[in-house]
Amino acid sequence: MTDKPLFLFGTLQHEPLYAAVAGSALTAQSADLADHAVRHAVDAHGDVQVFPLCVAQPGQVTKGLLIRPDAAARARLDAYEQLFDYVPSAIRVAASSGRVEALIYQPHPGRFTAGEGWSLDRWAAKHGALTTEIAADMMALLCEASPAQVRHHISMLAARVASRRRAKAAPPEATLRRAAHPDDVKIVRYHTPYTWFFGVEEADMQYRRFDGTLSDTINRAGFVMADAVTVMPYDPVRDTVMLVEQFRFGPYVRGDQNPWLLEPIAGRIDAGEAPEEAARRESVEEAHLEMRAMHKVGQYYVSPGAVSEYLFSYIGIADLPDSVQGVHGLASENENIRSHVIPFDRLMALIDSGEVSNGPLIITAQWLALNRERLRAGA
Repeated sequence: MTDKPLFLFGTLQHEPLYAAVAGSALTAQSADLADHAVRHAVDAHGDVQVFPLCVAQPGQVTKGLLIRPDAAARARLDAYEQLFDYVPSAIRVAASSGRVEALIYQPHPGRFTAGEGWSLDRWAAKHGALTTEIAADMMALLCEASPAQVRHHISMLAARVASRRRAKAAPPEATLRRAAHPDDVKIVRYHTPYTWFFGVEEADMQYRRFDGTLSDTINRAGFVMADAVTVMPYDPVRDTVMLVEQFRFGPYVRGDQNPWLLEPIAGRIDAGEAPEEAARRESVEEAHLEMRAMHKVGQYYVSPGAVSEYLFSYIGIADLPDSVQGVHGLASENENIRSHVIPFDRLMALIDSGEVSNGPLIITAQWLALNRERLRAGA
């Protein structure tokens, strides 16, 4: 079966993505698969995927590309498709040379069902660049891990790539600090010893000093994490806020005698998601709250000396009667999150006493202290 050509009907027709996955340029001829249509894949939870599947549909014709990759490219393509539970299946397609026995990547039976019609052009315009960058990172990781191992971390890997793209797209404001230039950092050696839930990246490097010269070569390592959001619900009529409480491993490994922290609602920004969208989603998941107006507190690095995590913090306006308190969170992520509704004044007292020790919560509370009367006046 490995000598048969492959029929591409979906995202791998996008030349940049194909090159990132196969490690070589796309060389193909047009081909048609009769009595089939390309539809969005829908998983068992009803979630519509951005990638497609090809399903039998009498009278329809799926137009695609016929390729004959070498053994190395074929192995890379197979590994990439396995990440999404797609495997080769035998078909017959019509090419300029006549009917051809070929292989098509199809999901394991029952893995996905067919949704609405899928368009390569629409997918490429909205998802092509991000998917290509994610695929390049996936293929690098597949050099040291199995598809099953990488599959378990796809969402986190994708979120980190989206964070990197968000950082590159942000305007590099420099009214007080120095303006950066591409040659200000010279990498001598780069190493990625770990890249799973978060990444660890290490470099021997030089950077531009304030006198214009390059520093000596130094070694630095950092934790690479996805961008995240925090949101503290505020009820301006009752003058109450909601805090959430959960176990945190960081304080535990530090030796904190009480690793259950009081925090704002928080979570990572998924790939393809805007920060405010993530804040609203997390509010539903962690507290079963639908926010009304959202007020941006700020965006900032948490610990830039060694951690890439970048936060977008919000105040969310919501109704907060005592009845909204409870224990929530996603069972699929082993979340056990208790919510508390308390008066604003008690929040400030908890900060003063040290019982609140979460940096984003303190920043958000201080913003609310400055803007509270304005929000209450508009309620």
